[in-house]
Amino acid sequence: MSTVPLGPIAQGTLNIVQDSWAPQTVFSQKLNSAYDALALNNNQSGEALMEKVRESKAESIDAYFGSHSVPLEGMGMKMVLEAEKNELDWRLLPAIAMRESTGGKFACKRATHNPFGWGSCKINFKSTEEAIETVARNLGGNNPKTARHYDDKTTLQILHAYNPPSIVPRYASQVLSIMDKIGDENLGAKNITA
Repeated sequence: MSTVPLGPIAQGTLNIVQDSWAPQTVFSQKLNSAYDALALNNNQSGEALMEKVRESKAESIDAYFGSHSVPLEGMGMKMVLEAEKNELDWRLLPAIAMRESTGGKFACKRATHNPFGWGSCKINFKSTEEAIETVARNLGGNNPKTARHYDDKTTLQILHAYNPPSIVPRYASQVLSIMDKIGDENLGAKNITA
């Protein structure tokens, strides 16, 4: 683990944990480069730093999707932004999409643009972007119709509500395993401390 000084960002630090798995390593390297560049320029704002973190997370998602040659490659930034907006772990949406449809490769046949298996593959979306927005809003507890299932839940509790263990016994552990392969939850903004 290395600590990188953030210069003007309130004397904060960022802890970077490197892993031997390729996309996560790429993610860590990109974060190191981004923070080194920002530390050199004392005029960079906290928002500029956060944008670099978002970009690195999106690149990590896209690198993971790319390593599996799946259709959702390129959707990393959309997933990061929707996860952030709905206070979800940034790796949750891509991991569910990998578990449900191998990243859109085997998306619902009866429903359009549904790589998440949302609504038991009975719900159509106008686009993949709409599917990402809808699933994120629901999992974040921000849809009044489904909030009772997802609001104020941990990631594990969200996964148990999404696909209960009584229906798919190892679903949550499978999604969590994919999340770990995409990257470390604590990389990025959560490690910035004042």
